[in-house]
Amino acid sequence: LSILINDISPLLVSGRRFNNLTSVYLARHTPTGMQVAVRITDLENCSEEHLKALQNEVVLSHFFQHPNVMTLWTVFTAGSWLWVISPFMAYGSARHLLKTYFPEGMSEALIGNILFGAIRGLNYMHQNGYIHRNIKASHILISGDGLVSLSGLNNLYSLVNNGQKSKVVYDFPQFSTSVLPWLSPELLRQDLSGYNMKSDIYSVGITACELANGHVPFQDMPRTQMLLQKLKGPTYCPWDINTFPRGESRMKNSRSGVDSGIGESMTRTMTSERLQIPFSKTFSPAFHNLVELCLQQDPEKR
Repeated sequence: LSILINDISPLLVSGRRFNNLTSVYLARHTPTGMQVAVRITDLENCSEEHLKALQNEVVLSHFFQHPNVMTLWTVFTAGSWLWVISPFMAYGSARHLLKTYFPEGMSEALIGNILFGAIRGLNYMHQNGYIHRNIKASHILISGDGLVSLSGLNNLYSLVNNGQKSKVVYDFPQFSTSVLPWLSPELLRQDLSGYNMKSDIYSVGITACELANGHVPFQDMPRTQMLLQKLKGPTYCPWDINTFPRGESRMKNSRSGVDSGIGESMTRTMTSERLQIPFSKTFSPAFHNLVELCLQQDPEKR
């Protein structure tokens, strides 16, 4: 695909500014009628860390060849601006679908279709020795024909260095606070144990809860309390008509002194969130089991 800057510039029809550095537009390429997404970034004002993330994303987009991994069609610079041309995903991200059409959460069938495509892409990355480290609903994109693509490649980390594959990673980038709810406890801990690909599996479990509940897990919880909750439990879970009685049971246990009190705080948080969104959905035991396995605190049990 060859698209010239002079062809695209007059055709930018809609856009959204993410920050003062980056804007994303929809462009229609008139000779073919094709729709593409155009991302424009001001390189002059980018930090060194941002530039490194952009470089990582561009390089890896050419390396990965899989239908469930988002690819970049072409990348070029014009002055100090970096132009990134990618396929236009008509339905946007899974997070966009939640906010627009499913504020109380999606059905299990829809979640299954979305996660199936995302996990296929993630499995491909793992087979090639990469940890994604940024799995969440806003990085799962859906095209007009229903193809699911995993994006958010700027925090990927390769386990293969100098021909050797590492079993454990000790690289802890400066994650934005907005992504912390999806990160695994071992990644947040930042200790000598490190982390591996299983940290992505934890993020899949959190994303499954996000899609099921219509709410980002731990979003309104103080960061320190969130870390303690992830380290000590109980685990987060999809909300359905069976969730609330379990929450009441946990609260009673906590008051009797069985746990440290963190579980009680978590139960109150989940209960208050759930009461704000009345619904009577039911998720299958298989779906609950999937989430429970993904959110095991011990990575080896995921």
